[in-house]
Amino acid sequence: MAKKQRHMNYQDRLKMEAYLRAGKSVAWIAGELGFCERTIYYEKKRGQCTVDRKVKNLYTYIYEYSADKGQIIHDYNMTALGRPLKIGNDHQYAEYLEAKILNDRYSPAAALAAAKLEGYKTSICVATLYSYIDKQVFLHLTNKDLWIKKKRMKRNYRPIRRIVHPKLPSIADRPEHINQRAEYGHWEMDLIVGKANTKAALLTLTERKSRQELIFKLPDRKAATVRSVFDKLEKNTPDFGVKFKSITTDNGMEFLEYEKLCTSIRGGKRFQIWYCHSYAAWEKGSNENQNRMIRRWFPKGTDFTGISEKRIAEIQNWMNDYPRKVLNWKRPIDIAL
Repeated sequence: MAKKQRHMNYQDRLKMEAYLRAGKSVAWIAGELGFCERTIYYEKKRGQCTVDRKVKNLYTYIYEYSADKGQIIHDYNMTALGRPLKIGNDHQYAEYLEAKILNDRYSPAAALAAAKLEGYKTSICVATLYSYIDKQVFLHLTNKDLWIKKKRMKRNYRPIRRIVHPKLPSIADRPEHINQRAEYGHWEMDLIVGKANTKAALLTLTERKSRQELIFKLPDRKAATVRSVFDKLEKNTPDFGVKFKSITTDNGMEFLEYEKLCTSIRGGKRFQIWYCHSYAAWEKGSNENQNRMIRRWFPKGTDFTGISEKRIAEIQNWMNDYPRKVLNWKRPIDIAL
C-alpha cells in the first residue's frame, strides 16, 4: 500500500484515471493510493468530464474522470488559496454534519449542536457551515438540501377583524405566567390536515416551555375523536393534572365543544382551554413552528390514512430529540417532565 499523503499529485491522478477505466472500485483505489475514500470521491467529482465514446458501433457521450481536468482545477484553486478550512481533516465530523442535515432533516445550526453533544472536538460556527455548504465543500450536501423558507409574494389583504368566540375563554385573559412560559404543563394544539378529500389528520400538541411534542393520528376531524385522545391520555398518564394544566388552540370546529373537552373522565375539570383570535395563528406560534418541522416529513398533500402509528412515533421522537436554539441547544426531552 502506498504511503499516505496529505495532497494528491498529478501522478496519483493519472493512476486514479487508469484504475477507474479498469473498473476498480473507489475503496480499492483509496487503499492502493493511500487516501481515504472520501478524498477519492471528491477527486472523482472534481475531474469528471463528458467524452465521446463508441459503444456498440454508436457514438455516445459518457462521464469519465480526467486526471488533466482534476489537476487543472486543483492548480486553479491553489491560486486563490486562503485560510485553511476550519473543518480540517476531521472527515468523521464532516460526515456527521452531512448525515444529520441530509438524513435526519436537521438545520445546519441544529446539526452543529448535535455534533457538540456527541463530543466532537472540532467546532465551527453556523455562518462557517453555511459558507462551506455554499462552496460545495461537502460531498453530497448542497444548498438545495437546506430547509429554507421560500420568499412569498406580498399580497394586499383587506383588514380582518380578529375575534374570539364570544362564549369561549379568550387568550386575552390567559394568565401572565403562561404567557411567560414560566412553568411546564401549558400546551398549544392544532390539526395537520391531509390530502384533499381524505379524513385522516394529525393532532399535534406542543408544550410551551420545553417544546415537547405529542402527535396523534386521527381517523377523522370530529370533536368526539379529538376528545377521545384526551380521555385516553388522562387514563394512561400518571400525574395528568401536573403535565396538562392548560391548552391554547384556535376556533376550529373540532375544538369548540369546550365543556365536554374540559370535563375529566373522573368528573370535574381536567384542564383550562384558551382560544386564539380568528386568523391569528401566531398566538400559538410554537405549535405552528413545530407543524412546519413535521411537514419536512409529511409535505402538504400527504394522505395520512396510509401512515402507520410507528412512523408517527418516530417523527415524534425525532422532534423531541431535536436541539433547539431557544432552549440553549438543549432538547425537549431534556426539559420535559
